[in-house]
Amino acid sequence: MRKKLAAGNWKMNGLKASLTEIAALAKACPAPNCDILICPPATLLAGMADACSGTPIKVGGQDCHAAASGAHTGDISASMLADAGASAVILGHSERRADHGETSADVAVKVVSVWDAGLTAIICIGETLEDRDAGRTLDVVGEQLSSSVPEGVTAENTVIAYEPVWAIGTGRTATTAQIAEVHDFIRGKLETRFGKVTGNGIRILYGGSVNPKNAVEIFSTSNVDGGLVGGASLRAADFAMIVNAAD
Repeated sequence: MRKKLAAGNWKMNGLKASLTEIAALAKACPAPNCDILICPPATLLAGMADACSGTPIKVGGQDCHAAASGAHTGDISASMLADAGASAVILGHSERRADHGETSADVAVKVVSVWDAGLTAIICIGETLEDRDAGRTLDVVGEQLSSSVPEGVTAENTVIAYEPVWAIGTGRTATTAQIAEVHDFIRGKLETRFGKVTGNGIRILYGGSVNPKNAVEIFSTSNVDGGLVGGASLRAADFAMIVNAAD
């Protein structure tokens, strides 16, 4: 039985004062039945790791460089994130792919670096509105899944996050039928490539305007093992309701 994961992506939001949300979240969710992960900006990661000590909440990074160290001004390696207290790293988010030109091949190299640092890779895939309207959703998702995920996957070191680009931060959410179609497709691809046991053990998250009102319905959908949540993870009161929906 796959344990659900409620993962919050704070993106480029949050100052030190925002760390008070962690205490509030821990108080609201003292003994959750799901895993909780918050991925803050790098500036808050070490402080958040301290704030999460003794709570069920874990912290993660939002991206990393493929190299372990070197002359890469402004970049952060997976080992640095681990040293700051991270347990996971988001990779291949559509905003990284669009804003920074990251390819699926780039993502795959980063995944290996994350594994080498002993962290879990949360690999994001998803289609644009143009892709969906053209009927290319499964083709795009399948290609990204194949090219972004290297060999060496286990249920412990990898999470897949399906995030339709057109539903991120727009207030639009895919229907449960649309979500189920893609998640079932991803599950089948994982089982075919990595075997029934491993493929069935990897968690698949849905991301795209998940909020307290729709979380229960989304998390009850076929092969949805939790959510990668953006704006609704910034406030403890909102995210706690999403965590409870995943319990």
